[in-house]
Amino acid sequence: MSNQKIIVVTDSTAYIPQEAMGDLNIPVIPLWLIWGDERFRDGVDINPPDFYRRLQGAKTFPTTSQPSAGEFTEFFRQASDGAEGIVGIFISSKLSGTVPNAQAARAQLTDLNIQVVDSLGTSMSLGFIALAAARAAAAGKSMDEVVATAEQVRDTVHILFTVGTLDYLHRGGRIGGAKRLMGTMLNIKPLLHLEDGRVEPLAQVRTKRKAVTQMLEIAEERLGGKPVAEVAVLDVNVPDEGDALAEQAKKRLGVSVIHRTGVSPVIGAHLGPGTVGIALYPE
Repeated sequence: MSNQKIIVVTDSTAYIPQEAMGDLNIPVIPLWLIWGDERFRDGVDINPPDFYRRLQGAKTFPTTSQPSAGEFTEFFRQASDGAEGIVGIFISSKLSGTVPNAQAARAQLTDLNIQVVDSLGTSMSLGFIALAAARAAAAGKSMDEVVATAEQVRDTVHILFTVGTLDYLHRGGRIGGAKRLMGTMLNIKPLLHLEDGRVEPLAQVRTKRKAVTQMLEIAEERLGGKPVAEVAVLDVNVPDEGDALAEQAKKRLGVSVIHRTGVSPVIGAHLGPGTVGIALYPE
């Protein structure tokens, strides 16, 4: 049984690296990856290396799905573990039906004190919100204080990325405002971000190198002169490009520690191989 008053939980798309998690306890509910007749729990039944190997030779492409309300009911019961309350922080409701299903489960569990927070993010923009909230919970903060911490980071976190191709976002229906770039994509690399929970275009450049340079310029602008609290660099099956971006980010943003991570298979299915990105928020 946990002796912590408030438990923070999240979903598999946060894909928080273990070194960032440290001693924090953040239970994770997996989303689903559906490939033909097969169903895989994100990050449980299939990991990124297996996923990308399979994707290379695939004739059919996977789809994704959120956990059901029933799965959430079971998850919340297990996670509560004697705690006074649960704060669930999940992938943007503009990208997934995860939040509505969590809210449906919450409505059924009248004996548990549950708050559901729409992160308006995913990957490490979700991860940083969950980490900050979990630290507040571990420090003994109240339910309201933990939720306020989550909302504060949500309002200041940024995630910027460039994809190898827009095809995956388009096929998965998560392309948002970047749809207007389709058809203009010959030799153009889009720089994208999450804005109000949706994928939106920031710029179009000729090369990925220029996209990365501009990504760091915009990241620096968004810090507004404030020191950065935390930075994560992510990649989708291009670790060398991710490492190069991390080195540039260290110099440009003046940080010594950068969390290096990939993305979960569910997010990889929507972004596609060749994606690199950065998530950060100011102190």
